[in-house]
Amino acid sequence: MNLSRRAFGSLALGASAATALAACGGPASSGGGAAAGGAPTGEVTFWGSWVGDQAKQMEQLAELFNAAHPDLTLRYVAQEEMEQKLLTGLASGQVPDVVLWDRFQTPLYVPKGALEPITGRVEADGVDLTQMYDQAVQELRVGDDLYGLPVIVDNRSLFYNVTLLDEAGVEPPTTWDELLAAAEATTKRSGGALEVSGFALDDPGLFSIWLRQAGGSMISGEATVGFNSPEGLAVLQFWQQLMDAGVYELGFGQGGVPFAEGKVAMTYTGPWSFTDYDKVADLSYGTAEPVAGPNGDKAAGMGGFGLAIPAGAGNADGAWELMRWWCADPANALEFGKLSGQIPANRDAAQDAFFTEDDKYEALVATMEYAEVRPSVPGYSDMEGKALIPALQKFLAGEIGAEQALAEAETMGNQILTENRS
Repeated sequence: MNLSRRAFGSLALGASAATALAACGGPASSGGGAAAGGAPTGEVTFWGSWVGDQAKQMEQLAELFNAAHPDLTLRYVAQEEMEQKLLTGLASGQVPDVVLWDRFQTPLYVPKGALEPITGRVEADGVDLTQMYDQAVQELRVGDDLYGLPVIVDNRSLFYNVTLLDEAGVEPPTTWDELLAAAEATTKRSGGALEVSGFALDDPGLFSIWLRQAGGSMISGEATVGFNSPEGLAVLQFWQQLMDAGVYELGFGQGGVPFAEGKVAMTYTGPWSFTDYDKVADLSYGTAEPVAGPNGDKAAGMGGFGLAIPAGAGNADGAWELMRWWCADPANALEFGKLSGQIPANRDAAQDAFFTEDDKYEALVATMEYAEVRPSVPGYSDMEGKALIPALQKFLAGEIGAEQALAEAETMGNQILTENRS
């Protein structure tokens, strides 16, 4: 299977580009006005955490926007720790006009007064929100108000090394059982040392996806954890099967890009990985939808970014014009998709042949139809990061059993959720 090899820039969530561009000093917004016909004018200052190649893509996007808006000038400013700098700017009155926003952060920052609602703007301009992935839109809602528009969506799908699967005589798996069999068939050892991992079980943060594939839920009832369940136990028992079969060892390939190096046959990752993988001339890889659980349940997680207007923005009208132009116009959403290699949050753009007729995008776009965002429960992120994932790490390290891991995570997780409940 020979895949097309277009060069895309990576827009990874939590991007690994450590050499971030320096933040610009001085006032973040120069303000703006309106032309005689009511059209916005002036400079639009745009903050985002994307740096390096990603920043260049944003600058290219700015050139397209500026060419279409002679009375506006969009200027992208890369920022490290963008959310924290936004809060600092709010206190001093120095905020940008628009921000590239991790949608999951919305319920956390709206109560801090960080973002301006756009509900009235959407209604006044008749923006059709149904043309966008609904879950991505809902991630930007708090209460009755909308605080942004989604730009891109992503998910973790199955990436597989075509050569390694062909050598083992197996097809890309579609179920848990097939995944185990394919992982065993593609694993290679020499003198007992792992040389090729059949499947990279290296991200316990994906537990929620596995749980929904098993038919379970992360949250139960009135905002209490739901993963200490038969379904949660089934996930960890399957993980134990994979570990017992020797298809993966903790820390394997650490410090490199093992899939790109041909050391991993299958892994869960997203479109941000295309850049690294396409740089490897002899790497032949494919993508497939995430495998289904024991009863055929499909599940995937949806992430991505949106655009939002900070409270007190000097040129909010110019910022809104950018949001409407970029997110609500399928042609412009598609143009950025081609520029960046990311799947647009605009459904019409995502269904363009550029994505649906490309072997490596087809599965990811199909997965978007059932991918779900993380629950918008206060304290969910801390519950997952401080209670669940550490317990899962101890389980994978063989320090505690499955039942103990789930029980410990449940106790601490419920405590965190209770503390965050209003």
